Amino acid sequence: MRKYYGEIGLLLTAIIWGSGFVGSAVALDSYTPYQILAGRFLIGAVLLCAVFYKKLKFISKSALIKGSILGIFLYIAFALQTVGLQFTTPSKNAFLTAVNVVIVPFIGLAIYRRKLDVFELIGAFLAMFGVAVLSLQWSAGLNIGDFLSFCCAIGFAFHIFYTSQFVKKEDPIALTIVQMATATFIGLVVVLLRGETEFTTQPEGLTSLLYLGIFSTTIAFLLQTVSQKFITETKAAIILSTESLWGMVFSVILLSEILTLKMGIGAILILAAIILSETKLNFLVKRSNPARVE
Repeated sequence: MRKYYGEIGLLLTAIIWGSGFVGSAVALDSYTPYQILAGRFLIGAVLLCAVFYKKLKFISKSALIKGSILGIFLYIAFALQTVGLQFTTPSKNAFLTAVNVVIVPFIGLAIYRRKLDVFELIGAFLAMFGVAVLSLQWSAGLNIGDFLSFCCAIGFAFHIFYTSQFVKKEDPIALTIVQMATATFIGLVVVLLRGETEFTTQPEGLTSLLYLGIFSTTIAFLLQTVSQKFITETKAAIILSTESLWGMVFSVILLSEILTLKMGIGAILILAAIILSETKLNFLVKRSNPARVE
């Protein structure tokens, strides 16, 4: 049953993150991208500290350093994603962000000299082609929002990669608290330096910000951490990659965005690349070579 708890938890995480694309789009009508980041991380840090206050005194120096590194990657990735959303659509932003799953193996290759197999190479090129179909404006070149969203995927890839490294020796909750606190600090400094200190309390914008802080930041990250204890990394990556699918679904339903054929083809290619690189088609091998019954 633990396996199913993991699958359900990660699916809920993907759905929450997918809806967050729409939440960010709505919040941008009331706040600047940097105000949104500072606000959502502040809410997340406060809630995590309030719930897990007993853990605060036991956070090690190692967890502080590693959590800070994760917090820096987290802020950079979210900043690129949120700013990019100003210039592109929520569905394209969501799908481009999902490319991080394919980028992760290349980080392992560059840093730890881990070999890439043929499935990872094909998956990477397939994902890049999907990004081109989904995002490129053939007559006007690459949209700046699409480019920022793709850079955001690189940031999230580094965050995912180092999270998997650090969580082996550190308490996941401690890492989550420190990275949220770090992202909050960076976010508040950026807001102050930009002089964006005026904060509106309009109900629509405030509701969206609270949703991002409570659900997309606090609950989703805790769900991901806990759920991955009950499921394999491959299945976890596939389930979390559906975040982009949910982002498109919510943007179409809630924002009345038009789903075009080009968008659909690009989305299918990217999801196919993610599944190929993560599963290596093992499910087909098992199906074509069933185990013998003695």
